[in-house]
This record gives sequence, C-alpha cells and structure tokens, in this order.
Amino acid sequence: MKRMFTAPDPGRARLRNSARAVIGTGLAVAVAELAGLSLTASITGGLAALLALFTVLDADVRAQRVTTALLPVAGFPVLALATSLHGMPPVRDAAWLAVVFAGVYARRWGPRGHALGIFAFMMFFVTQFLHARPAQLPELFAAVALALLSAGAVRFVLWPIERRTPPAAAPPPLPGTGLARPTTRQAFQATVACGFALAVGQILSEDRWYWAVGTAWWIFVNTASRGETLVRGFRRVLGTVTGIAAGLLIAVPLHGAPGPTAALVAVCVFGIFYTAAPSYSWMMFFVTVMAGLLYGLLGVLHPGLLLLRFEETAVGALGAALGVTLVLPVTTHAANDAWIQRALHCVRASTAASLDRLAGDPDADPAPHAAELELLLARVRMALAPLVHPLSPLRARKARARQVLGLLDDCAREVRGLVAVAADPQASHDARLAAACWRVEAAVEALTAPQGAARTGAPVLPAGPAGAEPALAHLHGLETALAALATPLRTDPRAPLVVTA
Repeated sequence: MKRMFTAPDPGRARLRNSARAVIGTGLAVAVAELAGLSLTASITGGLAALLALFTVLDADVRAQRVTTALLPVAGFPVLALATSLHGMPPVRDAAWLAVVFAGVYARRWGPRGHALGIFAFMMFFVTQFLHARPAQLPELFAAVALALLSAGAVRFVLWPIERRTPPAAAPPPLPGTGLARPTTRQAFQATVACGFALAVGQILSEDRWYWAVGTAWWIFVNTASRGETLVRGFRRVLGTVTGIAAGLLIAVPLHGAPGPTAALVAVCVFGIFYTAAPSYSWMMFFVTVMAGLLYGLLGVLHPGLLLLRFEETAVGALGAALGVTLVLPVTTHAANDAWIQRALHCVRASTAASLDRLAGDPDADPAPHAAELELLLARVRMALAPLVHPLSPLRARKARARQVLGLLDDCAREVRGLVAVAADPQASHDARLAAACWRVEAAVEALTAPQGAARTGAPVLPAGPAGAEPALAHLHGLETALAALATPLRTDPRAPLVVTA
C-alpha cells in the first residue's frame, strides 16, 4: 500500500497516463454504444482501447502511431480464428498455443513486437471471455477499429503527453543466443505453461478455463529469470485473492447496475495503469475487480464464479512455475548482475549529462537518462524480488539485497535532484563539479569491473556546509551511496548477490 502511493512519479507521468487511459477507454465504449453495437462488442472495444494504451510503449510518438495502426493486423486474424474455432475445442486449443508461442517470440523485435504479441493473445482471450460466435465477428471488428481510433485520438491528439515528455526506451533484454535467447526460451516456457494451464483448467471448468491460460501468459511478461517468474506468480495469486474479496463486497451486490458499474470500472482502469509499475499485486487486484464488474454486466456473476476465478488463477500460476523451472531455466543470480550494472552505467550517464548542462552545453539533456534509470531500477527490483521476498529463507542474502535496493534508490534520488538543478538556467557551474563527477564515474567503473580485475577507487567528497552548491551536494550523495554499494556487491563469492564474469 505504501509503495503504491509513495513510489516516485517523475513529471507525474503515471498519474497522467492513468487519467488518459480512463478517458480513452471510456471514449471507446461510448463510441461503440452510440454506434448501436451490442454489449459484447462494447466490452471488446473497451478492452482493445485499454490494451492499446497499456502495451504500446515505443520510444517515440511516430513509432507509437505505427504500432497502434498495426494492432488490427495482429488482432483481427486472431479474432476471426478464435471465433471460427469456438465449436472445435481440440483445434482451438492448438491454435491458441501457437498464438502463445508466436506472441512471446515476437518480443525479440522490441516494444512493437511485444505490443503486437500481447494484443494478438488478448484477442483470443477476449473471444473466450465473452463466448463470441462467428456471427458476431463483423461488429467485433467494428468495435475494435472504433476503439483503436478512439484511443489514438486521445493519445495523439487530445492529450499527447509524449510530445513534451518522450517516454524512456524500455531496457533491452539480457543477451543470449539460440535457445538461451530470452524470447526463444520464454516462448517455449510460456507454451508449456499455457498448455498445462489449458489442460488442467478445462478439468476444473469447461466454460471458464481460459483464466488459467491468461494467468500463465501474463506471468511471463517482463520477467527474465526463474525467481522473477515465481515471485510474479505469487503476487498474481495474492492480487487475485484480494480482488475476489473486494468483488464479493462490491461487484456481487451491484447485480450489474450500469451506472455504478461503469464508474467502478473507470476506477479500476485508473488503478491498473497507476499501480502497474510499483506493484503487480495491486494491479492484479484492480484487474480482478474489473473482471467481476464485467461479469456482473453480462449477468453471470455469482460468488461461485469468483471462487472458480481463484482456482483457475492458481492453476495458471502453477503452470508458469513448472514451465520456468523445467524448461530451459535461468537462475535468479544469473540475471541480477546485468541489471545492476546497467543501472550503475545509467547513473554515470546521468551525471555526465548534468555536468555538461551545468557547463553551458544547451544540447546536453540528462532527463532521458534519469527516466531510463527509473525503468532500470524497476527491473533491478524485479530481479532481486525473489531474494527480498518475505518467504525467502536466505536471511543474509535478503539483507544484502535490501541494502543494494536502498542504496540504488539513494542514487536515483540524488540523480533526480541533480537533473532538477541542471535544468535551472540560473544554476552556477562550480569548479569542483568536474572533479566530483570524475569520482562518480570512477566509483561506477570500480563497481562494474569484473571480479578480480584491478580496480581503482576515489576518495569520497566530504560533506559541504549548509547552503553549499546544490549540484555539489547531490554529487556528494551519489559518491556516498556508490561507496557503500561496494560492500554488498563485493562480498563473499560463496554467497553471491550478483554473478560477475
């Protein structure tokens, strides 16, 4: 709860994106209703708009427009395939597993492949969720097309947030070749996991088995190691359980009343976007509550359905655990070092760009580096999540991992302060800044050097008096945090927090 409301939100980007998502999704549903489409089509359109706003994360506005325009290319064939195979379960199941493999494999083409793969998978999921039939296909196409136009109008015309603040590029996945390549490995893992979820889910329910498949799929989004995937599965189950409890108190008594349900769905859409980055459990809480509200609109909601939702989620999480453990597993420690090193290199780049800006270079812009650092720190938190999890029995490693996260957060706070100072045109350039910046760079090099390589240190700048040059104070804070990181990152190799070459 605390992390959800206190997590850093530079430029209030999460707040603005969440508000925009509510407007875009609401507009898509309103347009579908005004066009006289059915409730099934309106829900499909709302989900399509939500997905377009949630998954299209290209690094510039032009690329986002192209990806948004390509979503029907990936989604419409899958939508047609899923509806046409609705009465042929064996063929339908095989087709969905093929979509799962292709959707994960497409992530190797960066944010665009990631978005198209998710959209294709979710179009198959939506047809199962709504029990869509071939006769409904024309209006489903119309609803999705209207939804994407509505979402695009809000994103690129009415509220073009990215024009003023370009989004930071998503960190590239960890390197690998052949079956060790993350996208290839995860494609096999996710397919096995979804296959298990599909088979067991259908044993539990012939009508709602798709929740197990959806759970297994989403657990593999943005994970890199076995530990990350297991923790994500635990958090998904936790969010689902709390969401079901809320659904019993909120969604069931409403009995699908349109006005209150629409208002609460809007709250859930906002919550999904606002909590996605800091807390996967809270995001799943809002997803579960929203699903219950939609079931209420469809007139099929009852307490037993929510219990089945939990059971299917547990099956999907178990499938993900089996897939990531048995199929080409990657240990947690193997992923930690790369993400921590990337974050440290980003600290150095932010510092150097800030110094250039303070020196009078108008082209130097540290803001993108600071935004990238926030994304990298999110990946570091995910990589270290298995070690800091409350159920982890490795107390020493848990303490060291928490120390690393705390010190990296200190680095990020000092970087944000330094960037803010550099953005002030009245900020002066102190002659001591260059020396302090050099020491920061030397500290980063020492921390990222291979284990056993020759390393040189630099003295930490003593704390200045109150009222000293603000940029110098932030650099001193960076030096202090980087010096402290040497202890948890360079300790006994028999109990490694990170693995170095």
